[in-house]
Amino acid sequence: MSESARLASRKSAAVARGVATRGIYATRAENAELWDAEGRRFLDFAAGIAVNNTGHRHPRVMAAVAEQAQAFTHTCFHVAPYEGYIALAERLNAATPGNFDKKTMLVTTGAEAVENAIKMARAFTGRSGVIAFSGAFHGRTLLGMALTGKVAPYKKGFGAMPPEIVHAPFPNAFHGVTEADALGHLERLFASSVDPERVAAIIIEPVQGEGGFNIAPFSFLRALREICDQHGIVLIADEVQAGMARTGRMFGFDHSGVAPDLVTMAKGLAGGFPLSAVTGRAGIVDAPNPGGVGGTYAGNPLAVAAAHAVLDVIGDEQLCLRAAEIGEVIRARLTQIAARQGMECIGDVRGLGAMNALELVTDRATNGPDAALTAAVVAEAEARGLILLSCGTRYNVIRLLPPLTIPMDQLNEALDIIEASIEAAVMARAA
Repeated sequence: MSESARLASRKSAAVARGVATRGIYATRAENAELWDAEGRRFLDFAAGIAVNNTGHRHPRVMAAVAEQAQAFTHTCFHVAPYEGYIALAERLNAATPGNFDKKTMLVTTGAEAVENAIKMARAFTGRSGVIAFSGAFHGRTLLGMALTGKVAPYKKGFGAMPPEIVHAPFPNAFHGVTEADALGHLERLFASSVDPERVAAIIIEPVQGEGGFNIAPFSFLRALREICDQHGIVLIADEVQAGMARTGRMFGFDHSGVAPDLVTMAKGLAGGFPLSAVTGRAGIVDAPNPGGVGGTYAGNPLAVAAAHAVLDVIGDEQLCLRAAEIGEVIRARLTQIAARQGMECIGDVRGLGAMNALELVTDRATNGPDAALTAAVVAEAEARGLILLSCGTRYNVIRLLPPLTIPMDQLNEALDIIEASIEAAVMARAA
């Protein structure tokens, strides 16, 4: 029995069944490469689900964490605060969109950030309703699940969701939902289902993650800003996956030219260490009473030190420009593959910066989802040494999330594997 098989057996016996995993048991990783228990090398196009934007074990991140560990690893900010937290809040206040007074709170996970943003919006407005969007993913807590616009596996079997949360259609031209359709539905929602005067917040991902890497039209984000201003609603940008230089700007909302009231971030913020944040208008962030937000591990000193290093690396290594460059290479290659004879299974190629995807379909006439082919391509790529992730409400989207520090030769190697994997999966089906 291989070491991976032994680990799989132990996992099956000891770990909760609901914690789904792949069959790659990591032993070490460096930048865009990862090695498993058998010593097999993989190129990592998952990056810990957009966590390792600065690559696995970036030297500056590791050095910052090691230095902090020599001082202290935990005090709880509520008990004995420390400068690193304060300095990171100052940096995030300056980095997020919007020229207005801001404040920040640090927590641990993306779901925590989202929950606290909703709490702030409710405390500030005195309202309780929240509007999210179809295909959204906002976390696995009960409120996060309620906000999420995908049933399986995130909501299935978990009973009633928290009330006063409504979903509106996310504009998606490939799936036949125009921006005008989405805005029209929102107007009808206000007229028939939810009084806008009871809505505390609208929350949206500028690029949907789990929903399929669907890009919100920049004009749609501007329209949401106008609607929120009109009705006194707090606009929340969930930048958990799209933020930290992933889309070619520091935050996905930066492309739209308007600022949300609150920004939630996590994943790429601390280069592999658990940290998240809510940053936004000072009056909204300050709305909860003292002690109303926070947590024992919120703003852990090691993760805070890592985040400072990540921000330094993003600036010094120009990772926003690097993300844009990576994205252009990826989309050009995927578009070239899609144009080839026999590649009609590729219905759409889309992306913003280094947040890219291809959607696989049964045929381009109907754009019917091909979840089986998607799973086959992911498996073929893994067999060839490339880690890919699928996503989408129809389970037929392959997302590409290379570290922004990936060498160009490894990027091209990975794209070669993707092309070979699609070819192999299509040929296997035809056989």
